Amino acid sequence: MNDKKLYGDERREQIIDWLKESKEALTGKELSVRTNVSRQVIVQDMSLLKAKGHPIIATSNGYLYMQTHPKEKHQRLIACQHQPTDAMDELYTLVDYGVKVINVIVEHPMYGELTASLHFHTRQQVQQFNEEMKATNATLLSELTNGVHLHTIEADTPKQLEDAISALRKKGYLLED
Repeated sequence: MNDKKLYGDERREQIIDWLKESKEALTGKELSVRTNVSRQVIVQDMSLLKAKGHPIIATSNGYLYMQTHPKEKHQRLIACQHQPTDAMDELYTLVDYGVKVINVIVEHPMYGELTASLHFHTRQQVQQFNEEMKATNATLLSELTNGVHLHTIEADTPKQLEDAISALRKKGYLLED
C-alpha cells in the first residue's frame, strides 16, 4: 500500500504512467490502493482522463491504455450464436489460437447496439471473467439476444484468425447463412 496520498493532476499523471507501463489491465481497486484514494475517486479520474483525450478503456478486468501498436494487427468481426453454457468454451477456443477478443456486441431492440470491451488474450483472463460473472450473478449480453452476438477479434496473422474461426465453425458457434 502507498503511504503517500497523491492529489489531482499528480495522481492522474501517475495513473497514466502505470497504465502505459502495464501489459495487463489494472483494476480500479489496485489503482485506489496505489494512490491511497477511494475507488470512486479513481472512477472520476478515469472520466477526467478520457475527457482529456487519453485512450483509456474500461474492461471487465480493469483499465487499459490503448497505445498504438508498432506491429500491424489483423482484425475480423465474427457473428456467433450459442447457449450461455458454451460462452467460456468459445472464448477459450479463440485465445487458444492466439486471438485477442476485443469486445462483444449485441443488437438490443430498445437500446440499439451495445458493446462491452473485453480485451482477452489469455485463458487466465477468460477464467477471471467467468469467476466474476458467477460471483456477481451477472448474465452475458448475448442472453438479451437469444445467444446472437458479435466479437471483434484480433491476431498477429490472418492464419491465426482463420484457424480460430474454423474451430468455432466446427463447434457450431458461428452464426452463418
